[in-house]
Amino acid sequence: MSLETELERARGLSVDELADAIEQIGFECTRCGGCCTGYETDEGEEPHTATLFPDEARTLQAAAADAFDVEYDWRDVARPMPYGVDDGPDGSVGETFEWAIQTDDCGDCTFYTESDGVGACTVHDARPLICRTYPFSVVLDGTSQPMGGVVDREGSVRAHECEGLGRDISREDAEELAGALKTRAIRELQEAISLRANYEPRPDVSGVVVHDSEGAKHPGGTSVDEVTDADSAD
Repeated sequence: MSLETELERARGLSVDELADAIEQIGFECTRCGGCCTGYETDEGEEPHTATLFPDEARTLQAAAADAFDVEYDWRDVARPMPYGVDDGPDGSVGETFEWAIQTDDCGDCTFYTESDGVGACTVHDARPLICRTYPFSVVLDGTSQPMGGVVDREGSVRAHECEGLGRDISREDAEELAGALKTRAIRELQEAISLRANYEPRPDVSGVVVHDSEGAKHPGGTSVDEVTDADSAD
């Protein structure tokens, strides 16, 4: 099935039906930080990896600058998705698709904070759609599935591992979450379509190249066709 057909399916999703499914599964955030921090795998520690659209990265830059009264650049909020990137003798190399939220030295989201075991997001109102909708996803071709195995399903809604599942949720909150879930499904497919249209391999560019809906970029967020002093370090 084409991405364009899936996009029409996403646009036709019923928010009421998505909210029904979310109510049936149940959810309340316990602020445990599980969806914001690095995690253990059979291969060892893995950093938090959450998809970030280009415009969401710019929104985070502005929100963080307002919150902390310091200037944030692209690298402070976004990093290349690690898939397709390898360590070379002179640094990281490879081509990858999309961005992930930047992480700290512990592999946790750079905007995550914790006090007495209670987690919080320092840019909560500006958080990306992947964060707004966790632990839920809509299953359509071309939409992503967040980390954490699927533990429940209602119709097209999947629930991923989260200790907040199974708890009572108000209809108002379920509808708000459902609306964000539909928006995310649409945005992911629009991003995939634009990425496909703009994609062109760039073997002529050294280091890491990130392909997103706006074209090929350096890890610093600038186009590979724009040479800047900041990009010389890429």
